[in-house]
Amino acid sequence: MSNKGDQAVEAAPVEQTQHAIYVAEGTGKTAQNEGATAKVVYNAELFAAIQESPIPRWSSSSIQLYFFIFISFCCSCANGYDGSLMGSIQAMPFFKIKFSSNLTGQRISLLNALYSVGSICAFPLAPVVCDRYGRRVCMFTGGIVIIIGAILTSTSNGVGQFIVGRFVLGAGIMFMTVSAPAYAIEMAPPHWRGRAVGFYNCGWFGGSIPAAFITYGCQHINSDYSWRIPLILQCFTCLLVIAVVFFMPESPRHLMSKGEDEKAFAILTKYHGDGNRNARLVLLEIEEIRENLLQDQLYGKSPWDWRPLFATNNTRWRTLQAIMMGIFGQFSGNGLGYYNPAIFNLLGYTSAFQQLGLNVVNSVISATGALTAMSLTDRMPRRKVLVWGTLASAAMLCINASLQTSISHHEILVNGKEMITNISMAKAALAFYFFFNIIYSFSYTPLQGVLPAEALDTRLRAKGLAMYGLVVNIFGFINLYATPIALNNIQYKFIWIFVGWDCLEALLWWMFCVESQGRSLEELEWVYNQPNPVKASLHVDKVVVQADGTVTEKIVDNSSN
Repeated sequence: MSNKGDQAVEAAPVEQTQHAIYVAEGTGKTAQNEGATAKVVYNAELFAAIQESPIPRWSSSSIQLYFFIFISFCCSCANGYDGSLMGSIQAMPFFKIKFSSNLTGQRISLLNALYSVGSICAFPLAPVVCDRYGRRVCMFTGGIVIIIGAILTSTSNGVGQFIVGRFVLGAGIMFMTVSAPAYAIEMAPPHWRGRAVGFYNCGWFGGSIPAAFITYGCQHINSDYSWRIPLILQCFTCLLVIAVVFFMPESPRHLMSKGEDEKAFAILTKYHGDGNRNARLVLLEIEEIRENLLQDQLYGKSPWDWRPLFATNNTRWRTLQAIMMGIFGQFSGNGLGYYNPAIFNLLGYTSAFQQLGLNVVNSVISATGALTAMSLTDRMPRRKVLVWGTLASAAMLCINASLQTSISHHEILVNGKEMITNISMAKAALAFYFFFNIIYSFSYTPLQGVLPAEALDTRLRAKGLAMYGLVVNIFGFINLYATPIALNNIQYKFIWIFVGWDCLEALLWWMFCVESQGRSLEELEWVYNQPNPVKASLHVDKVVVQADGTVTEKIVDNSSN
């Protein structure tokens, strides 16, 4: 496989056959047939392979592939279910009585935050299991651990057992976070990759929406079962995962890293080549994976050696992408969602019935933003979406905080209790909080799964995703522990912190985000090997597509390089 960009022109001449990409020397003029069109693409070689290796959308192998991605989606559902669940049951009267908790304060912080501590403690072990035993074993392990945690929390009669259950749940989620996105991105064809991994991360809403409806319905149960039933139902998707995961094929990239090339070839042939062993896309992927693995001399043999993540300029840039998404994906104001009842309470919606109902609305509209973005992920530039989406999120939070500031100046006391006098202003503040969640979900939810998995190559992926999970849970811990205390002490003023931080995030995305859309996983190796990967990632190829869909020419434009 040749290098990309200008280096492709200097490589050995391309054989001129019907299915080759021709390189036009000199002026870049092309001899196009009637009906041919010129296109700008990120990777001419991959574009040509995709054009010549069509995958039927509804063949039996494609349907199987959809199911495999759905199982990865189920792994994400467990995490989303927990986020919405804990944001809801803390408003339930029987939960408050059992654990002497409130919507804000240190007690509810402790009950929530041990979830992130469990994930942090599982950080060293999860990638070892994923790399040594495979993606499927790691997903299975995570499912078993989550079920144990759900049983502990749902049967709790005291704070101690509940906290232990939350810790165990968090550990199980780390195994899922490492293995499920890696499996989805390694099983999906390159041109389905964005939607596949975006769909995986939309599993957050596949869990949060059912949790919102379940808790809304269970609030009418006049016993501890109002919160116990939602907690035990956290096992549901995990039971599905552990029941079917070993009937799925292992990731071809993991198999090749273990020397099982023939098994990997058979899997790629079936799912990426529609049964054609000589499909151009299959041959390209096999070649690129082999070359990528052969160049992996820097990686240590010890599963406990984390130095490869920072050993070269290439790997430092890759790890940086994962760390940035880990921080920004958790700390852009979205952490407020764990305590939606407290947010709604600040706006005058004080009953559990109102708070849980609004939590359902918020989950549904946020999912709408995420699913819209997921459908566009394979065509959507990552860098532009993150820059402009983060700025738009800052704008929505700014308006929300401004309205809450105005509301606080128009409160009066009635019978010794605070009452908001301007109801229309409170509704407007609520609307802009919903707008923030829609924009954030569109900008971040699919890309939280896609960007780190794309940035990390085969040997780095498990450890890199574990590092990503570690960062996610460190900042998740800050969200879970600090938010209710901050909302108790400074209330709406806490939102202003995220307004300024989101503006800084947008600047950092613009400076350091490497565009990975439209490139194969292995082709990104060339991008990260450049002195300035951000600039290199914006390089495009021009190709000629004939009327019959055949890619016959790669146009060289030396003036643009």
